[in-house]
Amino acid sequence: MNVSGMLPSDTLTNKVILVTGGGSGLGFSMSKYFLELGGKVIITGRNQTKLDKAVTVLSEVNNKNIYSFSGDVREFASAEEVLKKGIKKFGKIDVLVNNAAGNFVSPTERLSHRAFDAIIDIVLKGSVNHTLALGKYWIEQKMPGIILNIVTTYSWTGSGYVVPSACAKAGVLAMTRSLAVEWAKYDIRSNAIAPGPFPTEGAWSRLLPGDLKEKFDMTKKIPLRRVGEHQELANLAAYLISDFSGFINGEVVTIDGGEWLQGAGEFNMFEQVPKELWDQFEAFRKSGKTN
Repeated sequence: MNVSGMLPSDTLTNKVILVTGGGSGLGFSMSKYFLELGGKVIITGRNQTKLDKAVTVLSEVNNKNIYSFSGDVREFASAEEVLKKGIKKFGKIDVLVNNAAGNFVSPTERLSHRAFDAIIDIVLKGSVNHTLALGKYWIEQKMPGIILNIVTTYSWTGSGYVVPSACAKAGVLAMTRSLAVEWAKYDIRSNAIAPGPFPTEGAWSRLLPGDLKEKFDMTKKIPLRRVGEHQELANLAAYLISDFSGFINGEVVTIDGGEWLQGAGEFNMFEQVPKELWDQFEAFRKSGKTN
């Protein structure tokens, strides 16, 4: 598919946006579109080399509105330092996109407590650290603010084999909805996106190494029979941090082609029944037999 941007080119003019994990993957794609819409973007992550490469590419969109600061989302002091540097660079920060994540697939009984720590520290504590740092700043300065958290559909359903991630993302989802109520009086909105499969080279190679990507064809789980395009998610993210969505607060928007609904329906496996067998079912039903 050839997906294009959907919003006017000045949609994010005068907004300064901090994107955690913005050096690659979906964070990079969102940052690129934010720049195209006139936003000023700060990307942060632990790997300065990766950030520098990302800035080099993103500078082709707008070399005055993109900047990076390395930081460790797991540490509150680091989140505060990124915040201070960002404000010094652009004068303010209006939007936080909590995108930094970590994950791996494993039977839970094979995991150590340190494996849980590694994921929860990045996903849950990382989101909390930046949300708390920016929330305090907005409230003290009497500024409006926007928080956008990237979660998953298994934030509410749970999922085997990714239990640390499911626990962490469920916590981020709870924070999203809780702060949407508590901080609305400060004109701070909090929303989330729950993406389905949006392939990124780094994440997919870690989750499904070797030939597993071919053996576990994700498109078979999705009613639309395709994975997501990065621009589709970037379009949604840009809308949710823009003034166009000013009355949306505490919402989690799923963008997965119907994947989680297909898995949730008790009889959805009947999608695999061939036409010939349906013909037999129909004939049996019309015969009036009940057993």
